[in-house]
Amino acid sequence: MPIVGYFFNALGTVIYAVLTIYMYVVIARVVISWVNADPYNQIVMFIRNATDPVLFPVQRRLPSMGGLDFSPIVVLFAIMFLQEFLVKSLFYIGRSLGA
Repeated sequence: MPIVGYFFNALGTVIYAVLTIYMYVVIARVVISWVNADPYNQIVMFIRNATDPVLFPVQRRLPSMGGLDFSPIVVLFAIMFLQEFLVKSLFYIGRSLGA
């Protein structure tokens, strides 16, 4: 069944690309918070809308660190974990199915 293997390889590739793009969006969010960008700028609004649903739950669970927000670091580590574990597992499944 090499077709199923190809499916898992393709799925792993797409997930890896999406996670990489989202990692850059989170990094852009951090940079925007440092430079105090215009909150009404369309790009700034897009970045905030794309990252708020992921960052806010993490912020609520982290203890207060004197005004420092470590939620982007936690999210970036989670993305790296998913890239290493989930994506490589999908590639392994794909190879084991004959792709």
